[in-house]
Amino acid sequence: MWGRSVETVAQIQSGSNQRYLPGIRLSPQITATTDRSAVTTGVDLIVVVLPTQVIRETLTPFRDLISPETPILSLSKGLERDSLKLVTNIISEAASVELYRIAALSGPNLSREIIEKHPTATVVAANNEDLAAEIAQACHNPYFRPYVSTDLTGVEVAGATKNVIAVAVGAAEGMGWGSNTRTTLITRGLAEMTRFGIALGAHPDTFSGLAGMGDLIATCSSKLSRNFSFGYRVGQGMSLDEAYALSVGVVEGAATAGPLVRQAEKLGVDMPISKAVSSVINEGASVEDIGKLLLGRPRKRDGWRIRLV
Repeated sequence: MWGRSVETVAQIQSGSNQRYLPGIRLSPQITATTDRSAVTTGVDLIVVVLPTQVIRETLTPFRDLISPETPILSLSKGLERDSLKLVTNIISEAASVELYRIAALSGPNLSREIIEKHPTATVVAANNEDLAAEIAQACHNPYFRPYVSTDLTGVEVAGATKNVIAVAVGAAEGMGWGSNTRTTLITRGLAEMTRFGIALGAHPDTFSGLAGMGDLIATCSSKLSRNFSFGYRVGQGMSLDEAYALSVGVVEGAATAGPLVRQAEKLGVDMPISKAVSSVINEGASVEDIGKLLLGRPRKRDGWRIRLV
């Protein structure tokens, strides 16, 4: 593993990562380094696990070290703030690797449950089905089952949007709202996700699968989710700064909400829940305004299409 932080690398070398996985002993097969060439020379696969907003600046120095033929797997989720691009497109540009050599992994994959070997499924997506199948075979084990998809856009859209919806669900729970509200936000969040994905060329079936509904349920239901927990703290009355300070790692839903809404507006896609989250994160709106905004909208038919009644 390559790391930006000397302190984190040293800790991983000692067999633990107390900030992200306290109490867990890492496999002795895991080693870490700050040497870029050590993790790019003679490798079969490069895995990118970085906050979306720093991928471009972090990967650019690797450009001359990565073989154009080496496949890359992204575990990151989101849209870039300035370009509004999905992660695999950012990686392609930053690392100078063709998109057909890049895959994405996404699904209901809470990291602590995986390292504790709870049975888990995921989706490996790539435009090149052979690449997706090869990566899926490489990470398949008795407790981790990968499925294969060629809908790279759909899987990435699902991974980005579900984090934003999870912030809204967490806020609702923090305010004391119950199961009806949670289920409404999850279901209507799925409709937003589907509309947005289809506008970008994704297949609608992707959003009823593991990367869509599966990951949405997990991220919106577990206190292991940074996005849900962040929203929960805001819903309880904490300021954004206070909620960020208690978050371990980057809250991708908060970082993605703004670019997601801007891209949706460019595409003419209606995303009211995402817009409400963005208004709290970026415009100073209160969480109480979310309920008023969503419940006061015009009535329409159920489903992901917009049909007013």
